[in-house]
Amino acid sequence: MLAASVNTMPSAMSGAASLADFKLSVAAASPPDRLQPPLQALWWAAKGDWNKAHGIVMAQEGGDAAWVHAFLHRAEGDHDNAGYWYRRARRPAATVALDAEWDEIAAALIGQAET
Repeated sequence: MLAASVNTMPSAMSGAASLADFKLSVAAASPPDRLQPPLQALWWAAKGDWNKAHGIVMAQEGGDAAWVHAFLHRAEGDHDNAGYWYRRARRPAATVALDAEWDEIAAALIGQAET
């Protein structure tokens, strides 16, 4: 079953071996084991649970969480709040489609954890 295999993926990131694996994991009932909080938030956002995703990043410090936080507010249409969080993340405000930004953030966070 997909959920069982995804939730035990080995990786230096402790939870997602690649962007493709991470995207496939969204079909499971819960995020991959030991996934870092910003990626957990992206996972829940992909599942359509904005509130859960937002709660995760609200409890986190740092640029990665701020970047995901910005994405979440952009997705809900609150561009002023998103702008604040992009500045906190030291990232330019995204202009690409939301799906493309989700991919960009996920790939960057997975890549950081592999180094």
